[in-house]
Amino acid sequence: MTWLRAFGEVVRSGLTIEEARLEPLLALRTAAGVAIVIGPALWLSPAYAASAALGAYSAGGATFQRTWRPRKVIALGAGAGLALSTFVGYLAAGRLVTFLPLLAVWAFAAGMAWAVGSTAGIVAATTVGSMLVTITLPTSVGRALEHAGVIALGGVAQAVLILLFPIRRWGAHRDALADALAAVADYARRLRHDPTAPFDPEPLMAARDAAAVTPSQARTRPPALHGPRGLAERILPVVAALADPDVGAPAEGPGRDRARELLDAAADVLDVAARSIRRGTPAEVPPGSADVLRVDEEHEVLEGPARQAAERLVELLGEALEIAGGGARGKTHTPPGPAGAQFLVRPTMFRLVPVVVRAVRRELRRDSPVFRHAVRLAAVATLGYLIAARLPLGHGYWAPIASVMVMRPDFHRTYARAVARLAGTLAGVALATGMVRALGPDAHVFGALAVVSAGLSYTLIRTGYAYSQCFTAAYVVFLLGMGGQAWEQTVPERVVLTLLGGALAMLAYVVFPAWETPRLPGRLADWLAANGRYAAAVLRSYAEPTREHRADTRRALLASREAHAAWQEAYDRARQEPVRPRGLTAREAEEAQEALKGFGRAAMLMESHVPRGDSRFVPDAERFAEALEADTAQAAVDVREHRNPNWGRVQEALHAWEGAAEGRSPVVRRGAELQKQALEDLATAVSRTPLERDVGSAREEQRVRAAAATEGDGSGPAPRAG
Repeated sequence: MTWLRAFGEVVRSGLTIEEARLEPLLALRTAAGVAIVIGPALWLSPAYAASAALGAYSAGGATFQRTWRPRKVIALGAGAGLALSTFVGYLAAGRLVTFLPLLAVWAFAAGMAWAVGSTAGIVAATTVGSMLVTITLPTSVGRALEHAGVIALGGVAQAVLILLFPIRRWGAHRDALADALAAVADYARRLRHDPTAPFDPEPLMAARDAAAVTPSQARTRPPALHGPRGLAERILPVVAALADPDVGAPAEGPGRDRARELLDAAADVLDVAARSIRRGTPAEVPPGSADVLRVDEEHEVLEGPARQAAERLVELLGEALEIAGGGARGKTHTPPGPAGAQFLVRPTMFRLVPVVVRAVRRELRRDSPVFRHAVRLAAVATLGYLIAARLPLGHGYWAPIASVMVMRPDFHRTYARAVARLAGTLAGVALATGMVRALGPDAHVFGALAVVSAGLSYTLIRTGYAYSQCFTAAYVVFLLGMGGQAWEQTVPERVVLTLLGGALAMLAYVVFPAWETPRLPGRLADWLAANGRYAAAVLRSYAEPTREHRADTRRALLASREAHAAWQEAYDRARQEPVRPRGLTAREAEEAQEALKGFGRAAMLMESHVPRGDSRFVPDAERFAEALEADTAQAAVDVREHRNPNWGRVQEALHAWEGAAEGRSPVVRRGAELQKQALEDLATAVSRTPLERDVGSAREEQRVRAAAATEGDGSGPAPRAG
């Protein structure tokens, strides 16, 4: 993608209104937390009111981030971090020689917080902003402690409101589980028309992440949130096996019609179960869908593996019917297992410390996007502070704050947020300035307007950064007006310094980038190796269906999904980067992705028919599993080092299997053939002659330029490029 097209995508993304469900009650409660601390603090001093507003507003904003921990804990943690950064910053604020190193170290630590997750990274960035703003307010160490306490009080106020006025308790967890069931329902409907449609595992991964709870959370978790996730996991391969013409229902005829009926009924039942969990109320399944889910032993048209899949699907949907009928108060099925494995364990806040240390240590390497983001953040924060301090403008901290708040570990989000912040700031200061001029100086009126602006910012926080930032900018203008600052000074300064901060953030990514395009071969190799281990684990369950092998299959499946998600994230980012393809062109990456999706899908089809402990074994599967795991591991190394992969062991094992599997398991035999075909497609996608390797990137660049020219002429659409 050229820089011109990349900037066009950035502007569109930054100003796009995202479709999201508004949560006005949550916004109202959080804005009330801001009002509660501003009122008494304003009676004491405008400076205290500014500190209280900063703590309450930032802590409230942190609770809107997507996290599975209790929101009151997030509010308390954010308030404590803001208070600590304020006090420590004041201790070093006397001289640049002490403050700049502290600012650089603090910003670097905030950047490394992204190793833990996006919520930690965003909350840590707000502490850098707090350090820059509030060190200008105190006049002594005692006053600095007072301001830090007032800021922490803002977090406490938000936590108390969350405790006293819970709104949709466990709502995020309910949504994650409902989204997983709805995703499987959507997949079942797509299979009616496309029997080989792919499935995006991201909703199931999010549901698993949401299912991990601390022991205290486990004691209060609603029964409806325990069990249905495993049900969705079990239904997924069954509907895929039923729809697939190779191992399930025939491509045409009565069998295919019956499969479509079952898939449609399954989608209806799963949608009803999803609504029941999301709302916490019982729901009624359409009578027609319930009638379809009755397998007539004498007149059933499906045979063989297709009939086995249909019977298994009806059994699983029976559990879903109980969930839908019982709602939040009904009985839910608990997956079998030992008592100690009844819930996925999430570490408590204190036990999270070693987890954080390990995560940060893994990212402390020069090629890590998180490490490079932390370096950029530290450099831009200090440079922005120095430049703004030399300008004949007040409130120089706005420039580094703008940089810190828009910077992200990837190119597209950093540039999109910079554009959105500038647009939102311009609109917000214009709106607030007009109101300030119309109303005149009145601290109490400005305090009320600040609370209203905070509420609107919270309400729009998920609809797009530009629209939320508009009211955030107005909130800041009203706060400064509350403190006696004239709008003639604050408005031009805010606009100029925001522009400076955004420009520094964008320039930093050009100087010290973390492009995903060169990492695509490595991500593809990781996904290939993980898929190979998953497929081998499934095959070993056919050779010896033991509990240990089933556990190995589950672990390998989760690792495969994580590798797939890492590849998808890198691939999506690479398509938006203005750099030349390295190692994989856009077309090769797309073809390799489709091949690996087919490979993983074949393993999922086989998993749906894994024999039980009393079933007939398939000893020939063990040899194929060993060959498959060895070849995919070696091919991962070859892909990473830009060599052509080879499937010699797989071909030999499959050839030795000829005739030996007759009458044993047609599903596993056909699945092995599908996997071999997918591996051959992968080799075709990534294999190139030496001459092609030399000129491949040049050809891709020419193709992108030609597509861009075609798009500019209006003669046709331009394909997305990497």
